[in-house]
Amino acid sequence: MSGAHSVSIRFMVGARTLTSVRRRLVRVPHTLAEVRSGRCRALPPLPADAEGYLVTSLPEAACDSLLGNGMLGLVRQRYTRFHVDLSLGFDAWGAGLSANTRQGLKRKARRIGGEVRRFRTPEEMAVFHPLARAVSARTYQERLLGAGLPEDPVGLQRLAAADAVRAWLLMLGERPVAYLCCPAEGDTLIYAHVGHDPEFAALSPGAVLQLEALRDLFAEGRFAWFDFTEGEGQHKRQMASGGVACLDLMMLRPTLSNRALIASLAGFDSGVALAKRAIQWVGAERISRRLRRG
Repeated sequence: MSGAHSVSIRFMVGARTLTSVRRRLVRVPHTLAEVRSGRCRALPPLPADAEGYLVTSLPEAACDSLLGNGMLGLVRQRYTRFHVDLSLGFDAWGAGLSANTRQGLKRKARRIGGEVRRFRTPEEMAVFHPLARAVSARTYQERLLGAGLPEDPVGLQRLAAADAVRAWLLMLGERPVAYLCCPAEGDTLIYAHVGHDPEFAALSPGAVLQLEALRDLFAEGRFAWFDFTEGEGQHKRQMASGGVACLDLMMLRPTLSNRALIASLAGFDSGVALAKRAIQWVGAERISRRLRRG
């Protein structure tokens, strides 16, 4: 377990950060196996220079076990940790998708065409990396979130030498338009680095590439699980075979400044949630009025 790191605690409306403060926190992530078990991992001792923990992908059912220990707790977000059970087989997995999703994926694949290239060895990673980097540099994941494909290929080649990574590119001619790079943790492949060229966003290249990647993984039989990791999204919801309700829990030492921060965050988050509900209600009311008039 790593030590404390400076973490930006953001006051956000949608994807926009209005302001932020920093705290030194020990991050405690959970693996998919831990999430599926429904248990939380034991918290490490808190270093003297740390102000608390950031526990991520904590199964909701295990949340109460961490509270009431004298720390100040605040849920930062709730989401489903989606995954694909690769023991199902491709046909059974596909049968579990909605009819709309199945038809939509077929339609997208026909519309974009292109060639899917696959990479797993160190030599193949040397070919994959510069092509994928060209896509990554154009993605919002890298430009806005700092979550692009690493610039140094050595780590990927090291993983490939241990048979612990799989990667894919979707090519239109000789131009890469989407990439997916997934390191492994044991029998689980991680949805770690992904992106597509925004110029081709209307063609849904990421969804097409994900479908082909899963087809390969079902056929290979090397891995038991595909982990879509933290956070939600239509893409994950549509393609997952299951999921576990999770949350991110921030726990701080009960100092005066931390009490003020927790109170401010709780009030801000409640205000944002109330505003969203009001906007949704107004929108629904407008639609209802139009229907009544019609």
